[in-house]
Amino acid sequence: MRNLIAIVLLSLPLPSLWAQETIDPAEAYRINPGDLLEISVWGEEDLQREVRVRPDGAFSFPLANELMAKGRTVAEIQRDLEARLQQYIPGLVTTISVVEVSGNQIFVIGQVANPGAFVMNPTLDVMQALSLAGGMTPFANARNIRVLRREGAVQRVLQFDYNQVSEGRSIEQNILLQSGDVVVVP
Repeated sequence: MRNLIAIVLLSLPLPSLWAQETIDPAEAYRINPGDLLEISVWGEEDLQREVRVRPDGAFSFPLANELMAKGRTVAEIQRDLEARLQQYIPGLVTTISVVEVSGNQIFVIGQVANPGAFVMNPTLDVMQALSLAGGMTPFANARNIRVLRREGAVQRVLQFDYNQVSEGRSIEQNILLQSGDVVVVP
C-alpha cells in the first residue's frame, strides 16, 4: 500500500515547484547604503555572515575583498561574488538575501503630523509619503510642497501641488520617490 501511495504522489504534477522565476532587472530592488545583506556560501561555515552596506556603497567579504553594492541588484552582486570566490572554492553555491532595506529611506519634514524617516518597500510616491507621515497639519502650505533630490553633487528641487494632484489634475507631479529624497511641507 505504501508503494502505491508513493507511486501516486510521484506521478502528480508539481506546479512550478522547480520552476525558477526570474525578476525583470528593471523591476529588481537596487541595494542602498545601510542595507543589510545575508551572504552564505554553501558548505563553508566561515563564509556565512551578515554584512551592512557602508555609506560608500561597498562591503567587505572574506576572500572577495571589497564588493560594490550600491545601485546593483542581488543577482549582480551574487555573480561578482561567485566570480571572485571561484578560484578558492570551485563549484561553489552562494545565496544573498536582503535582510533589511534600511538604506532605502525617504524623509518627510515640516508641517506633517509625524515627520521622520520612512522605509520604502519597495517604492513610494509623494502622496503615499504624505500619508505615511500622517497627513498635513492645518498650517501646511499644500500648494508649495517640494521634493529635494540629490543626484551626485547636484541637488534638485521638484515642485508638488497637493491640491492639484488630489483633484486629479497635474498628477505627473506625484512622482516615485528615490532613496534619500526629502519631502518638505512648508
